[in-house]
Amino acid sequence: MKFYSTRNADLRCSLKEAASMGLAPDGGLFMPESIPQGDLEKVMACEAFPEMAAHLAGFFFDEFTYGELLEMTTKAFCFDVPLAQVGPGFSTLELFHGPTFAFKDVGAGFMGQMMGRLADKGKAINVIAATSGDTGSAVANGFYKVDGVNVTVLYPKGKVSKFQESQMTTLGENIHAVAVDGCFDDCQAIVKKLLADKEFHDGYRLTSANSINILRWIPQSFYYFWAYRQWVAGGGRKDPVVVVPSGNIGNLAAGVLAKRMGLPIASFVAANNSNDTFFRYLESGEYVPSQTVPTVANAMDVSAPSNFERIQCFYGSDWSAVAADIRGCRFSDEEIRGAIREMSEKFSYLSCPHSATGYLAAKKFGVDGFWLSTAHYAKFIDVVRVALGEDIPLIEPFQSISEREGRHEEVPVSADAVRDIIASL
Repeated sequence: MKFYSTRNADLRCSLKEAASMGLAPDGGLFMPESIPQGDLEKVMACEAFPEMAAHLAGFFFDEFTYGELLEMTTKAFCFDVPLAQVGPGFSTLELFHGPTFAFKDVGAGFMGQMMGRLADKGKAINVIAATSGDTGSAVANGFYKVDGVNVTVLYPKGKVSKFQESQMTTLGENIHAVAVDGCFDDCQAIVKKLLADKEFHDGYRLTSANSINILRWIPQSFYYFWAYRQWVAGGGRKDPVVVVPSGNIGNLAAGVLAKRMGLPIASFVAANNSNDTFFRYLESGEYVPSQTVPTVANAMDVSAPSNFERIQCFYGSDWSAVAADIRGCRFSDEEIRGAIREMSEKFSYLSCPHSATGYLAAKKFGVDGFWLSTAHYAKFIDVVRVALGEDIPLIEPFQSISEREGRHEEVPVSADAVRDIIASL
């Protein structure tokens, strides 16, 4: 399969070209040239997530055999992805059972396996990623000690949890953590600027590991199918509504991809925190990014979501079509803390602040479906403690990881400073 740019439907690139570039030459995001329509009955017959993922991956990455893809998915997805019942009428897809306890382990793990196979021997690839918290640790883990790949992770200084920072800064080897004195949008802007610098991009074989990269983004559609299989097996109706905590909206765009592939999802709800650019777009049809504000759900602190271009591409930039398929809502820090407390008191269920927005949205709209739980509560233990008003203990391995001494570099909001770091690797 070939891939085109959200900004140029006539562009066609191979998998290797699209994966190695990250962004298209015109600054757009890559999209598959066609949306595959698989046999849903055959997909649902898969009894394990790696098996289902390999089957679905074959539609997009046909350069590889099913056996090769199964080997990659088996290594990448060596953890459960259960659809759990939180309480009567409330279900959630727990995406936090991977090595870094966040949903991004799925895309990052698959990308690490795939990039290791696509890399030219003897010529290193430089992967760069911006993170608001969870992407960095997932990418770092997914690429850790992968031959021929150096990874530089940019994160906003002082705006990620201690545990998140420890996960990024304590691996070493081919993983390099950089704290940028700004917000996530500043980090993301640096990544885009360096990817758009053709001379630097080509000279250092630069690519991205954010959800702008197809190898990070497309695999996120696979767990929607796995969730649906569990939903139906548990007696759910066949067209659930899916609530997606939304920041950079790659997860939401992956859900739309799954629906376009034939998965019978009724509709989506995008749950925002106070960084509500996408919510305001759904309400008014106007896309107006504002200043990013820090919240208790820091991985969603994104005011200019990159994957908005993919959403626009799917719906032909027709706001009415987007709004018909996706509803939106936003929640304050106070509401998010209240949801964490409510789930604990009513259902004895502990939730991270991002996943709590999914619960709030499911309750607000009375959805017959489920929400995505994007991270383990212990990654945000300080927020959970404040919400519950008690000093709950930090379970392992979170305690020991948080206590590790890490290494990172600190830079101002400067693409040149990051360029120098990558050039020195």
